[in-house]
Order: sequence, then structure tokens, then C-alpha cells
Amino acid sequence: MLEEAARLDVRLHRISQGSGVFMQTDAELDEMARLAAAARVEVSLFARPNAAWGLSASGRAHPGFAAPAWGQEQVVAGLEDCVRAAEHGFRSVLIADVGVLQLVGAARGTLLPPDLQAKVSVMLPASNPASARVLERLGASTINLPTDLTLAQIAAIRAAVEVPLDVYVEAPDNVGGFVRLHEIPELIRVAAPVYVKFGLRNAPDVYPAGTHLEATTVALSRERVRRARLGMELLERSGYVAQTSELGAAGLALPALTTA
Repeated sequence: MLEEAARLDVRLHRISQGSGVFMQTDAELDEMARLAAAARVEVSLFARPNAAWGLSASGRAHPGFAAPAWGQEQVVAGLEDCVRAAEHGFRSVLIADVGVLQLVGAARGTLLPPDLQAKVSVMLPASNPASARVLERLGASTINLPTDLTLAQIAAIRAAVEVPLDVYVEAPDNVGGFVRLHEIPELIRVAAPVYVKFGLRNAPDVYPAGTHLEATTVALSRERVRRARLGMELLERSGYVAQTSELGAAGLALPALTTA
């Protein structure tokens, strides 16, 4: 993604990795953290596993049941993923379970670094202002919104919380498959501070990824960056002047590398 961003002149602030911390070797985590720190880009690693990866029949029956931690064992595993990510320097984790979110908030400053950010997954969506407030109070650093909210509904949530919002302008098929790039100017106007997110319609769900899917995952990653280039050009053509954060701006959870 960094290579494609340089080629297409796209400023990436955050890259999310969905396979989970435990699906990376120690060496892979260290290399990812080094690359992200050098590029001044936040990397948010998913705290896994969850229902669809375990023994839950419900998690396989419907995507709405796929994300929660199924049983206490998965809660513990999710928290262990957060601890391991922090040990390798990462300061952003992607969370899809409300219990894990609460524990991460409570563990900041003790088991976890005080500056560790909790990015709430689109699989734990806040569909109204009251729900968004609950996630913020539990320790969410950024909140993903459902992919099918109207701009007015998004504006209502923005008025209720202070944390940045994450909003897909192209959603993967399993969360709606909507293509809303033409709404980017208005989305920024009503939702800022906002992370404009580019998923891919008509793309396979590759999680957990690995070397057996390397060609596919690389192609998907490059196309996501190209989609961002399309969004930037559309925003420019609209005439709306949006303020974009600099790389490494305050609030971004860049990896904290050590010399040890």
C-alpha cells in the first residue's frame, strides 16, 4: 500500500490489517511497525479471533453474528492480541467486541500503554448518537459507522461525539457493497474529523490472509489505494476545499519503536 500510495500521490493516514495480530510472526510485526513508523502512517491491527473464526454456528450463519468474541476464551485472546501488538510498538488496535473494548479502556496505563488507541470496527457499528456515545465512553478512539447511514444521520452522530468517525465510501460486499464516492465532499463537511475509508465491492473476503493468498491480497491493497486516488480527484473537481491532516499529525497512533 505504501508503494502504491507513493506511485499515485495518495496521502495515507491509517492502514488497517484485518487478519489479526496473532496471524503475524514476531518478525513480520517488527517489519510492519518499522515501515509504518518510517512512513509516518498509523497501522491498526485487528484483535482476533472472533465468533466466525471459532466454533460459533451463529457466526457462520450471518455476518451480524461474526464479529463478537464468542465466550470468555476469545475475550482473553483478543486482549492478548492487544498486548502483543503494543509490545511490538503498535499503538492502534481494531476491535469488534464491546467487552474487549471496555477491557482495553480499563487496561490503558497498566497492562496496555496509556496512548493505545482503540479503533472500533465496522462490525461493531454505531447506528445512532446514543450508541456512539456509549462506545466513546467505553474508550473508543475512533468509531466506524454503518455503511448505509444517510448524511443527516451521520451529522447527528457527529454532533454527539468528539472522536473521529470512520466512514466507508466504498463498502465491501459483506457490509453492504455501497459505492458513495460522490458523497465525499458533503461527508467531510458534516462528519469531520473523519477517516474516509475505501473498501472494495466485488472483492473476496480474504481474512485470514497469508502467503497462499498473497497475489490476491496485494492486488486488493493496491486497488484500495487507487480508489483513494479516485476519491481525491473527485473531491478536487467538486470545488470543496477540505482540510487534510499532515502525515504523523497529532492524534494519529504511529508505532512507537524502541532501540531495545
